Amino acid sequence: MADATHLIVRQLGELDYTVAQRAQRAFTDARLPDSPDEVWVLSHPAVFTLGQAGKPEHILDAGDIPIVHSDRGGQVTYHGPGQLVVYTLLDLRRHGWGVRALVTRLESAVIAVLAEAGVEAQADPSAPGVYVDSAKIAALGLRIRRGCSYHGLALNVSLDLQVYERINPCGYAGLAVTRTSDHGMLADEQDLAEALVTELARDLGVAQIERRDVLPPLTN
Repeated sequence: MADATHLIVRQLGELDYTVAQRAQRAFTDARLPDSPDEVWVLSHPAVFTLGQAGKPEHILDAGDIPIVHSDRGGQVTYHGPGQLVVYTLLDLRRHGWGVRALVTRLESAVIAVLAEAGVEAQADPSAPGVYVDSAKIAALGLRIRRGCSYHGLALNVSLDLQVYERINPCGYAGLAVTRTSDHGMLADEQDLAEALVTELARDLGVAQIERRDVLPPLTN
């Protein structure tokens, strides 16, 4: 079995959503019992994504923003510049976690990072994600395949929130959306990514973090 305390963190910059999705699926299908877990940190060009249960009617006015069907759970969401995306490619069997446990840990990591900046946030058991004063600041969407997870979370940092008026975020009409910059947080995506990776690594019991800046070779 792999050393569960070894984590590979990939800083991938801006990456097309479809490329990232194919890469995650390929990695998950190819990984072995001794493959280290990975966390991918990136952003996407503007895109609306529909989860497996996504209903097209929740996209009110896509305009010039492309729509991509995703194999994650959940409804519709938006990705774009000014948003931090963290994908968690973890062997859940190795950790003895179910999907609910992973969701809770991702939410808790975001809540802890916000708390360090004095921002009080909460999770909602009936609607996965993280909220500040009932406005969604981080969305979650996961896929479990062969006992392993991929996709992950998206934290709004400084993106243009007007785009959310063109969808029912996560399938909820009128859901308020917020971002870290609205709450006096000066940290950029890179700083927040580092803080989130630290929280996740602590929860995973990681002793060694190996950093890379390219996708796994199998996706080339």
